[in-house]
Amino acid sequence: MLAVLIDPDSVGSVKQLADTCKLCTAAKADLILVGGSLITNGFFEQCISTIKAHTKIPVMLFPGSVMQVSKDADAILFLSLISGRNAELLIGKHVIAAPMLQQSKLEIIPTGYMLIDGGNITSVSYISNTIPIPADKSGIAATTALAGEMLGLKVIYMDAGSGAKNPAPVAMIKAVRKTVSAPIFVGGGIRTPEAAIAACKAGADVVVVGNAFEKDNSLIKKIATAIHEIKK
Repeated sequence: MLAVLIDPDSVGSVKQLADTCKLCTAAKADLILVGGSLITNGFFEQCISTIKAHTKIPVMLFPGSVMQVSKDADAILFLSLISGRNAELLIGKHVIAAPMLQQSKLEIIPTGYMLIDGGNITSVSYISNTIPIPADKSGIAATTALAGEMLGLKVIYMDAGSGAKNPAPVAMIKAVRKTVSAPIFVGGGIRTPEAAIAACKAGADVVVVGNAFEKDNSLIKKIATAIHEIKK
């Protein structure tokens, strides 16, 4: 599956977002994720309402903070940063968000979130104050994912971070896939159909692309087609 990640801070205008939604629909993208490490423009709620008005693709929250929760979305990846040792992002922020989520109609998806070293310091590693798993430490990634699954997390999300130089290594994705049965999301640093195909063949169930589409939205169709061809 292809998930298109939309960061409200990177949206130029409502029209631009509407056009992106039309491209996602035409390309048959499977999911739209909304969120970012730091949202500063106050466009979060309008971003979601605009997406819902222009496409029927499910909208899933990918929250960088407890402020990034909206009842208008369809689901939320309830992220626990299991690759780090920042207690606030393992459980602390979740306690604050839980009562609000309980009253919403959002589908709650407990997610083990793992930061992977993509070759440079990304916003998410800086904001989260955590060290990514080294790219050559597939064993650490696999056992971290296994612990997350044993704790009851339903999804594993491997993220090199927006703007990463390199995506999560194929060998690491394979190691995680061999270790867990949970669906695996892989994002960060994926800029070409070839990189998306490699992630899928290594074991990713959902490939997440955001930054590359912001620079060239024609890639939405190319990457979606490449991923969906693997199913056939």
